[in-house]
Amino acid sequence: MDEQLIKTVNKLQDAFSTVGVHNPVDLPQIVVIGSQSSGKSSVLENIVGRDFLPRGTGIVTRRPLILQLINRAATTPVKEDDGEKKGEENPNEWGEFLHLPGKKFFNFNEIRDEIVNDTEKKTGKNLGISPVPINLRVFSPNVLTLTLVDLPGLTKVPVGDQPKDIERQIREMILTYINKPNAIILAVTAANTDLANSDGLKLAREVDPEGTRTIGVLTKVDLMDKGTDVIDILAGRVIPLRLGYVPVVNRGQKDIETKRSIKSALDNESEFFRSHSSYESKAQYCGTPFLARKLNILLMHHIKITLPEIKAKISAALAKNLSELEQLGDPISDGAGQAANTTLGIITEFCANFRSALEGQSTDLSTYELSGGARISFVFHEIFTNGVKAIDPLEFVKDTEIRTALYNSSGSSPSLFVATNAFETIVRKQIKRLEDPSLKCVAMTYDELVRIVNQLLNKPSFKRFPQLRDQFNTVVITFLKNAMIPTNKLVQDMVAMEQCYINTAHPDFINGQRAIAVVNDRLHPPKPNQPGQPPNGRPSAALNERSLDDEMNLPKDNGFFGSFWQGGKKKRHVTMEPPPPVLKASGTLSEREQHENEVIKLLIQSYFNIVKRTTIDMVPKSIMLKLVIHAREGLQRELLKELYNPEALDDLLKESEATVARRTECRKMIDALKKADAIVSSV
Repeated sequence: MDEQLIKTVNKLQDAFSTVGVHNPVDLPQIVVIGSQSSGKSSVLENIVGRDFLPRGTGIVTRRPLILQLINRAATTPVKEDDGEKKGEENPNEWGEFLHLPGKKFFNFNEIRDEIVNDTEKKTGKNLGISPVPINLRVFSPNVLTLTLVDLPGLTKVPVGDQPKDIERQIREMILTYINKPNAIILAVTAANTDLANSDGLKLAREVDPEGTRTIGVLTKVDLMDKGTDVIDILAGRVIPLRLGYVPVVNRGQKDIETKRSIKSALDNESEFFRSHSSYESKAQYCGTPFLARKLNILLMHHIKITLPEIKAKISAALAKNLSELEQLGDPISDGAGQAANTTLGIITEFCANFRSALEGQSTDLSTYELSGGARISFVFHEIFTNGVKAIDPLEFVKDTEIRTALYNSSGSSPSLFVATNAFETIVRKQIKRLEDPSLKCVAMTYDELVRIVNQLLNKPSFKRFPQLRDQFNTVVITFLKNAMIPTNKLVQDMVAMEQCYINTAHPDFINGQRAIAVVNDRLHPPKPNQPGQPPNGRPSAALNERSLDDEMNLPKDNGFFGSFWQGGKKKRHVTMEPPPPVLKASGTLSEREQHENEVIKLLIQSYFNIVKRTTIDMVPKSIMLKLVIHAREGLQRELLKELYNPEALDDLLKESEATVARRTECRKMIDALKKADAIVSSV
């Protein structure tokens, strides 16, 4: 039953082999890592009992090798060592490659050649590496059922034609495998080197700092200096690992060159540990046979624990891929009816989603950020409202301008009262300033509508048909831009309406008499009664009476016209010169002019605030009418008119290469997951 579990995982690996490195399920497997010189290949060959891995200098393993060992009973009697010498065939042992289904390799030298050939197909002969695995299954009565993944050895310096970033490439490939929580890490380290410098252990500790799923293998124990051993390492006193260490003795380079059989090498290994003073008491826990048994037990135990999780992941991945395939849809057939129905469905769905986004009825309502109609509301009630409120009614209104307007509005006869024309001239100029923020509000609302459109065009149905997406984008943006023209016109007309008729009868407007009274109180606050003053605090008429002669003899002030006289005193001969071409108000304001200026300012403030309130209320309504509601109600009609053309549908519904490729990948993944689901359901 236990071995059946490992065979089940092997079947799962085969099922997922068609999807390449994108396996959605983390399968339990033993991943072999170590530096190039650590003896990884020899450890694997000793476990298999066969010489079958490529040999040479530099990176020999350049693709992951998923090695599935399957124990089977011998059916044909053979002599001892038969089949090992000179690559002779043994009818009880053979290998099979997943990429060559049905072909059995009884000669293990041919297995080595096929590994090299298939590697070069993917990587070329320039010693590059590839993450695409090779799946090799070995059937033999001399192996324990195991699943091992052999990875390229860690290297530091590129050699020959190797890529300059070869170290990074190998490191990333190894991390891809050992990062998975269900991977048991077999870290191979040469015992005659400092354990603290072991590349394999360093990498293993990055992903498994507690050492809970790492097992150490110490090779070249027989090459250690005399008087030294690995007892402290085995006891966990150097770098402790929860799964411990296993020391092994592999064939040396000379043994390989002389074709020494692996059985002979294993006998030599067993004799070494039994006869060594440091290991004789622990010989049963040393060597390759013990390592194979330990790995077999670890893997079976790990599979038992993780099988329920694997079942759940397969079911979840199957549901996810089925859902994605449904979204991708079936390829569009040649019939015009299907193309028309598909286009009509996409237009209807788009317009329904557009309306839902505006009205806040979207099914995928966000709780993270404002979207759709809520952003338009923010533009109206926060950005535009606060922007208009912040406009100062008296900004850019100078006292000299008011003074000049007052004189100009009086014409040739100086006015006795505050001139209405001067107030209206200045307030119209101020109202014009509301046009710019109003047009900006239109532009920002347009931007928000385009934002909604872009979000909808990123949905899977449009990624599937890039040409249709482009046409959708063109039609919708053109439609919205055309709608901007009457919207801007209406907003400009609203400002012009306010300018063309100044309604001084508005109930909220402060009238002229009230404004004069307020200014009087500001400029001449009431004072306590003094002698010679009537009870109302004003000087008596007698004190204010002056003769005409006194008035004529008073020095002239620096009023509007005073600055053009030659002086304030009488002169025997007065020279009168014509006014200059440009005549401007200058000099200090008289009391009357100051009073009139303040009254005009108060009137401007009062009326401009009324217009601001009207603008804040009416501009959003105008934008909603001419732009937002127009788009909501008219977009579907426009799309149907522009896109629902039977002659052009075939071109519009041409699928992107990415969609076709993704559909193929999805179907492969679904087939693999269905097989995997059937496999785990049978356990």
